[in-house]
Amino acid sequence: MRESVSAVFTTEDQIFFIKRQNYLAVFPGYYATPGGKVDQSDNTEALPGDIWPAHIKPQILHALIREVKEELNYDLLEAIAKGEVLRIDDIGLAITPEFNPYRFKNYYIKIMLKKPHEFDIDLNEVEFGEWNTPANLIERYRAGHVLAVPPAVTLLKTFAENPQHATPIEMTLPHDPETEVPMIESIYGVRQYLPLSHTFPPANRTNSFIIGDDDQVKYLIDPSPRDEAELEKFIKSVSKVGFDRIFITHHHPDHYEFSRDIALRFKVPMEMSQFTYTIIGAEYFKGIEITLRKEGDVITKSLGHDVRVYEVPGHDEGQLALAPDNMSWFLVGDLIQTIGTVVIGGPEGDMQKYFHSLNRVIDLNPKNLIPSHGIIIGGTNKLVQTLKHRQEREDQIKELLGLGRSLNEILEVIYVGLKPELLPYAMKTIEAHITKINNEAKIP
Repeated sequence: MRESVSAVFTTEDQIFFIKRQNYLAVFPGYYATPGGKVDQSDNTEALPGDIWPAHIKPQILHALIREVKEELNYDLLEAIAKGEVLRIDDIGLAITPEFNPYRFKNYYIKIMLKKPHEFDIDLNEVEFGEWNTPANLIERYRAGHVLAVPPAVTLLKTFAENPQHATPIEMTLPHDPETEVPMIESIYGVRQYLPLSHTFPPANRTNSFIIGDDDQVKYLIDPSPRDEAELEKFIKSVSKVGFDRIFITHHHPDHYEFSRDIALRFKVPMEMSQFTYTIIGAEYFKGIEITLRKEGDVITKSLGHDVRVYEVPGHDEGQLALAPDNMSWFLVGDLIQTIGTVVIGGPEGDMQKYFHSLNRVIDLNPKNLIPSHGIIIGGTNKLVQTLKHRQEREDQIKELLGLGRSLNEILEVIYVGLKPELLPYAMKTIEAHITKINNEAKIP
């Protein structure tokens, strides 16, 4: 597991946070403290002076000095020599949970300054940085304006209670992996559960969510644990919050497996599109009240804003998305993934509609995207890049078709080195592109 370090700059009553650029590969759009990976080249010699936490190995502290210089153009050693730094404390260690593909052991080091410093931030990685009170930042998080990983939220809550806090904070995600599934709340009001599911590799979990204000209808979205053991863990976890209805985004099994069992156990209705209901079949829903949802339906409120249904076909004809009217987030289902790629093809897939759905959400410009696989991400950059990638694939296919290449030859050229078990899905995507190309050629 890689190691990383974060610089928690504070003053008597303020803390310095950055917002990461939306186009970054890791945690795009997240509010965080500056920092980064520990490199093998980072010095391992002990640092002079007694200001440094003695139990933190020198390599971590040298990485801290380097990252602060790279991201903020701030010479920490020089600042110490000038007397700008009052104290440096170890305030906690966070180990990324096993469900996240980007795993790190991250050291949080508090650097207390005499007064706020105007840092020269690296705009390649950081959209902006700001000094603020922890209480104000927590208030913004609870208003849905901040996307952050659980340790960052814990950090802010701790400092909101005591801005002078200087001892290690418990950063471990509070769940028992033997009896519960993990839950994170990177966006306040959107509880994200991560049960193991029968999904498409390399993903092995399908996100399930609970949304809805306390005085509104609460929805459990896409409950799909992979087996009865995971089902019991899942039920224990979601029961802590509770829910009134189940919402299925689309008919693929990794989005509704065991949803019937959960609905019957809790005696709650289920909601989905007409297409999803028809494909799964009425027999599956026997004994359950069903509401069919369509474009524009308002189903609940999130942080006071109406949450509406959006039809986003392409990956699946009946796929529905959800978003509050203020567009603070957009639950896109399998429109994109942050783990693996989306398959477009088969009887339910339509590449032309997929392009349209991507463009539509890009135009709506939500602040954050919530996929069914992987982490929540800031901005629409992932949608833009996905659309660009699909267009490049289509241009390749057009060129190869013009050269008279067969489907298998196109597959070999475009998906060179792909694992054999994934080739049938790649072929479906190629066929979907060709259908789109042929249909558009018919338009005068």
